Amino acid sequence: MKPSTVLSAFLFACFVNLASAADDHKGHAHYEKPGQAHTHDAKPQHDGVVSVVKDINYELVAKVDSLTLYVTDHNQPVDTRNASATVTLLSASDKIEVKLLPAGGNQLRAQGTFKIQAGTKAVALVKLGDMSGQSVRFILN
Repeated sequence: MKPSTVLSAFLFACFVNLASAADDHKGHAHYEKPGQAHTHDAKPQHDGVVSVVKDINYELVAKVDSLTLYVTDHNQPVDTRNASATVTLLSASDKIEVKLLPAGGNQLRAQGTFKIQAGTKAVALVKLGDMSGQSVRFILN
């Protein structure tokens, strides 16, 4: 068999696998980098910013006196009793790390004074129970 025939067959097989993988993710809009969030047409339920990672919805509600992270899986609340999160807030001039603790139901929360402005980026490292930590990114409005 000619090398060009083998290469053509290989490329065709790769194309078929990519096409079927894309078909499995209809309705998803993935970012370029692996492990980053993608959307499921997730809508905020608490007037926050939603990011979806591995089919888990994370909604961050950032106020000047509190940060609250709501966690849902296919619109069902995720129990956060054994969860924790560290949120890093990044603005043009500041970087602050905040530890969020369980606040009942599907919430993790921190009280304090926070500099929240449009364009502030937030990166949350969320640990749900004994699962490995998950990095979740947000851009605040």
